[in-house]
Amino acid sequence: MRKSNSRYWLLQFCGWGFVGLVMLFFAHAYKVNISWPNILSRITIVFTAGILTTHVLRLIIKWRGWMMQSIEKVIPKMIIAMVVTSAIYSLINLGLLSFFHLDTEGSRKLSFINKFMGSTVDNGLFILPWVLIYYFYHFIEKSRRQQMDTLQLETLIKELELKTIKAHINPHFIFNSLNSIRALVEENPQRAREAVTELSNILRSSMQVEKAETVSFEKELDIVKDYLALENMRFEDRLKIEYDIDEDTLDQPVPPMMLQTLVENAIKHGISKQINGGVVKIISDFKDHYHELTVQNTGYLNGYSNTEGFGLSSTTNRLSLLYGDKAKFEIKQVNPTLVEAKVQIPVNTV
Repeated sequence: MRKSNSRYWLLQFCGWGFVGLVMLFFAHAYKVNISWPNILSRITIVFTAGILTTHVLRLIIKWRGWMMQSIEKVIPKMIIAMVVTSAIYSLINLGLLSFFHLDTEGSRKLSFINKFMGSTVDNGLFILPWVLIYYFYHFIEKSRRQQMDTLQLETLIKELELKTIKAHINPHFIFNSLNSIRALVEENPQRAREAVTELSNILRSSMQVEKAETVSFEKELDIVKDYLALENMRFEDRLKIEYDIDEDTLDQPVPPMMLQTLVENAIKHGISKQINGGVVKIISDFKDHYHELTVQNTGYLNGYSNTEGFGLSSTTNRLSLLYGDKAKFEIKQVNPTLVEAKVQIPVNTV
């Protein structure tokens, strides 16, 4: 606030000082028959009256909240205010010039009405730029603040949406993992105990990344391996797992739990519906400035699109929130028995 007021007064003094210099220039250029002390006195009156009247106008603008109104509503008010300010400015000028006997010989012959009307028009040429500069300066400032507020609001919404998506992902993952463990309890208690240990490792990793928008691909892959170990106990020979990982991609940032969601989707809609089971293959590589993550599984797409099912829609939403339109996601039927989900994340973009 202090900085803004300091800038305002600096501009006031500079602006009306410039008006005084212009008057001094024209007095010299046209060799006006007035003594220099009289010229300087007249400039002082113009300078003082200008600052006084425009400052009062500023107080009225702020008091009435004109800067918060639409331009259509404020323009008529500004025009009226400018005319009134010019008239008051003229009255102050004429009054002080008369009081200090600074009138020129020619002006003394004119009636007060003529002097007042002519002075109001002339002074309006000074008030008009002041009003325009003041209004558009604050209009631009208001627009800039609104843009900053909008960006902050969008950032807040983005964070809330990401947290909401994460809150949905984790319970969904836990539910499926517990079902896997439940299936092992009676058949193989030792395996069930091992599965509980693996689940605790997964939950621990999940809790550690909960606050992060992205994690390294290596950490994400570790969670997926634990998840697949659980599912492998449930499906046994029906589930085959393959990895094709470029080690250079392990340190690349990816949204947490995203790969796990795609793998879970592959098992739920692919492997679990095949009598003989099938293969889940995870591929990670660089391609055309993108980190390309691919999950292939035996199965049929059956009309699914990128936005169907919570897992797929959450993947699309998270990529959009984090990377805008720079990231890509698609799921398609590669051949009659193979479905492929592919995510492309721009390299070095977080």
